[in-house]
Amino acid sequence: MSKICQITGKKAMGGCNVSHSKRHTKRNFDVNLFRRKFYWVEQDAWIELNVSAAGLRTINKIGLDNALKQAAAKGYLN
Repeated sequence: MSKICQITGKKAMGGCNVSHSKRHTKRNFDVNLFRRKFYWVEQDAWIELNVSAAGLRTINKIGLDNALKQAAAKGYLN
């Protein structure tokens, strides 16, 4: 499974390691992802999501139902 947050759409991005001598080598900056279960009150069901730390804060701030509606509108949910 790819490392993409299902709420915010964040995914890994590329970059460079830069050594003391300024040599650049390729690397990946992965997303801070968690596999979490949430209880969706409106559907009376448990759902499991891959969410980033920012996605967890979004769910805490606007609620699970609103976060899922926004993610579905933007096409982040599978």
